[in-house]
Amino acid sequence: MAVNATTTANTFTSSTRQWRRALRRFTRHRPAMLGLFIVCIFVVAGTFAPILAPYDPDKADFSLARQGPSVAHPLGNDEIGRDMLSRLLYGARLSLLVGLIPVSIGLFVGVPLGLLAGYFGRALDLIVMRLIDIMLAFPGILLAIMVSAFLGPGLFNLMISVGIVSIPVYTRLARGSTLAVKEEQFVEAARSIGVSHLRMLRLHILPNIIAPIVVQSTLQVAAAILSAAALGFLGLGVPPNVTEWGTMLQKGRTYIFTAIHIVTFPGLAIMLVVLGLNLLGDGLRDLLDPRMTR
Repeated sequence: MAVNATTTANTFTSSTRQWRRALRRFTRHRPAMLGLFIVCIFVVAGTFAPILAPYDPDKADFSLARQGPSVAHPLGNDEIGRDMLSRLLYGARLSLLVGLIPVSIGLFVGVPLGLLAGYFGRALDLIVMRLIDIMLAFPGILLAIMVSAFLGPGLFNLMISVGIVSIPVYTRLARGSTLAVKEEQFVEAARSIGVSHLRMLRLHILPNIIAPIVVQSTLQVAAAILSAAALGFLGLGVPPNVTEWGTMLQKGRTYIFTAIHIVTFPGLAIMLVVLGLNLLGDGLRDLLDPRMTR
């Protein structure tokens, strides 16, 4: 009992030291910290939008239509006089949600498909990868447009459309990682003692492919936000009465030469949150990759 307790304590101590070193390495990664700071700002802005927003985002005042930034309205007013700052804050909530839900769809569909295809191979691998190749034959935004046009405009349909686009990314990543991991010696050792397929996948394969999936998820959230904004700009996203950055760009493009702030600030918001997620993903890659010594 004493030996087991000592071994457990040593294992816990070693794990704690590894996490401390990893955290220290991450905090020294300045671009990653900048990305985390940017993402946190947008998360806070979206979460506390009802408190932070100085005005009702849907209240129109035609006397202020297309007015530029002022003391009362720091980011100006849109084409019908609504406060741009308030609309950007409320739009952050929806845009981040539209980024997270589609990635969750891609994770829960694509990762199991890739995991099973890579582990079992043969006919299952052939069928799954041919289906993925068909999906990849279409550019991502074109596939999203096709699905969104088929389902119709709406928030739920928008998230499904963008989620379907992310499935091939996770399937290929999970399959490739599984093919590499299943050739490792510890997998052969587990197989030799009769470990079941389900236990092998759950305890030995999946934990060892999770790192690249986590990194890809941060990058995929950024891609999902861009895709959702593009669909909103084309009129295939959320309904026109819903505050969303892509829809704000679509409505403001008519006034790009007379009231450029209407499209400038939503465009900057999209650019900054995507930049933050990409920087954060780069830092997580360095953190989770054991070959990195930074």
